[in-house]
Order: sequence, then C-alpha cells, then structure tokens
Amino acid sequence: MPQKGFPRQLRLLNAGDFSHVFEQADLKVHGKSMMALVRLSTRGYPRLGLVVSKKNVKRAVDRNRFKRLVRESVRLRQDHLPSVDIVVLARRGVQDIDNDTLHRQLHGMWKRLQRDAQAVIAAPTPERDT
Repeated sequence: MPQKGFPRQLRLLNAGDFSHVFEQADLKVHGKSMMALVRLSTRGYPRLGLVVSKKNVKRAVDRNRFKRLVRESVRLRQDHLPSVDIVVLARRGVQDIDNDTLHRQLHGMWKRLQRDAQAVIAAPTPERDT
C-alpha cells in the first residue's frame, strides 16, 4: 500500500523554491478563485507551495481552511500527479466557496494539470533536443 502522508519532501519550503516556480512557470492552471503555477521537475514526485495573502483572504481561519483542503487534495492525489513543483495562489472570494465545491475545483485543476503537463513534456523544445 503506497504512503499517503505529506512529508517535507513534498513541500516547497524556502523562498528559492517559490521564486524558481514564479520566474519560470511552465504551466498555469486556473480555478474559480485560485490559480496554480507549475514548473516541471525531475525529482519524481510533486511538491506543493501555497500563497494565501491577508489582502485576498482576511480571516486566518479561512486562510488555514483553504491551505488544509489544498494540502489534503494533493496528499490524496500525489501518486497521480506528474513530477512538478506547484504553487497555488488564493484569490479573492475563495473563503466563500464551500468545502465540497473546493474539492471538486481542485480535482478538476489536477486533472487539467496532468493533461497539460503531458502535452508540455511531449512537445519538443530547443532546450530538450540538445
């Protein structure tokens, strides 16, 4: 039975990890009140980082709920996600979405991410040809 934990290796932990994704994102996957920036990786497993600002989500309880639900969603689907670094950004209004709707949106985002990542990997680029 595969491990379904969320250890430190599955997280973006420092500013360098985040800036690496922000500066050179290969994909953008949009949800209703969130967006995921994705950078392809060769680690063999996905890593997740979260950005939830006070400006967009005022109450700490709402920020923490969003982060908890996103982490749980990645934890459950980590075996199906490609080897990528993901930064999920919360937008205004995410606190108004109920848990079930948020789970459905995240599931849809991960499916689009899988499809789009496979297309990017399959497409020849000058850097990968050499």
